[in-house]
Amino acid sequence: MRLFLAALAAALLLPAHAANAQGGSVHKVGVILQGGSWYEVIEGLRDGLKRLGFEEGKQYALNIRDTHGELQTVEREARALEQQQVELLYTLSASVTVAAKRGTSKTPIVFVSGTNPVAVDLVESIPKPGGRLTGVQFRATDLTGKRLEMLLEIAPSVHRVVTFYDPQNPAARESAHEAREAAQKLNLELVERHVGSVSQLQKVLEAFKGEEADAVIAISDAMVDSHIQYIIEMANDLKLPTMLYDAGAVAKGGLATYGADYKEVGRLTAKYVHRILQGAKPADFAVEGADKLSLVINLKTAKQLGIKIPESLLARADKIIE
Repeated sequence: MRLFLAALAAALLLPAHAANAQGGSVHKVGVILQGGSWYEVIEGLRDGLKRLGFEEGKQYALNIRDTHGELQTVEREARALEQQQVELLYTLSASVTVAAKRGTSKTPIVFVSGTNPVAVDLVESIPKPGGRLTGVQFRATDLTGKRLEMLLEIAPSVHRVVTFYDPQNPAARESAHEAREAAQKLNLELVERHVGSVSQLQKVLEAFKGEEADAVIAISDAMVDSHIQYIIEMANDLKLPTMLYDAGAVAKGGLATYGADYKEVGRLTAKYVHRILQGAKPADFAVEGADKLSLVINLKTAKQLGIKIPESLLARADKIIE
């Protein structure tokens, strides 16, 4: 009887999360993102893990580090999480993953990237990642040209298109290259504005004049994407149509987007997180592509801008915000 009471007392002293895990420890996952719409990916991850029988607070806990668009702090946050002995790092965007990889040496990483992970040296190959990283690639960078085509379809009078990005970001550089090539083919002028930090982005947007461009296109830059609301507000004030790559940004007032569903991307990563937390190695899992794409159009914004969306484009839209 004394042994039973002692065991019961010990059980009552266990931390709540350990008790909830039915005797097992709660897996610690470090998450690094730059804020903004990237939180939608985390929502998808949670949903995907729940479907696999993993509930937050019971089987796993997320330690989220939001760098608010400041890429230079990612490496430091990743190193701190590794020192806290998280079992896994979950990184959102190619630029964040590159910095997190550089800042750590042993912690497995599951990433979400809108750029080819081989091109930015995250993995050795898509089918055989090698090393300690794997994850999901969604199409963002390689759709830049297609988005310019759609922008011209929406607003045929557009001649100059502005984009804002950090030239130190390898994914952004690749996306800008795609934009230049597409603009040349479409007889458009691409106006490039370089911003190396959130504060620079804010200053550039405050100084931007409407006559400098006829429209705005977003390219693959997680820092800029995390503060896309600034760009949307500036563009709408200046009556400039926006073509973005995140459906969440269109819901916030952007005109249109063509790209992946962030929540669905997060759900796809859940199986990687689930298996690796159970002891599997990232090198054993090929990088998966999130191939489903959606065209989303905000008719309310179109009306405010005085733009009539072609019926042919509305018929192709996967979602229309009215």
